[in-house]
Amino acid sequence: MTLDELNNLWSADAQIDRTELGDEAIRIPQLHSKYFKLYSQERLSLRKSLEASKSLLRDLNFYYLGSLDRETMSDYGWEQNEHIILKTDVSMHIDANPVWIQSNLKIAYQQEKVDFLDSIIKSLNGRGFNISAAINWEKFKVGI
Repeated sequence: MTLDELNNLWSADAQIDRTELGDEAIRIPQLHSKYFKLYSQERLSLRKSLEASKSLLRDLNFYYLGSLDRETMSDYGWEQNEHIILKTDVSMHIDANPVWIQSNLKIAYQQEKVDFLDSIIKSLNGRGFNISAAINWEKFKVGI
């Protein structure tokens, strides 16, 4: 699920019907379950991406040091590195590598989704208090 899809989903679910506050209070556990399931899935996807990036970082290190085997290079579609790179310069080359940059962008995007879902869950945790306050306000307005 994309960040835009999550945002659209939450925009619809975040609405509170002020005329049916009791129904809205009952809906909180359903929404919490829905978004916690999405949160768990996205968090696991983030973990998977982080672990894959560790393997990629190792392979890029070996590649720039000239010790990556040809089979792994062909799996990535890389050609033999013909330049001699000092060990101290390897990190600079890795940081500029398009595959590494793409991996980092994927992780950052996934982290944004996880953070967004985390904020939704926190909002849902406080929704009961907001509904209670709205009910008390309505009672106050009618003099109860």
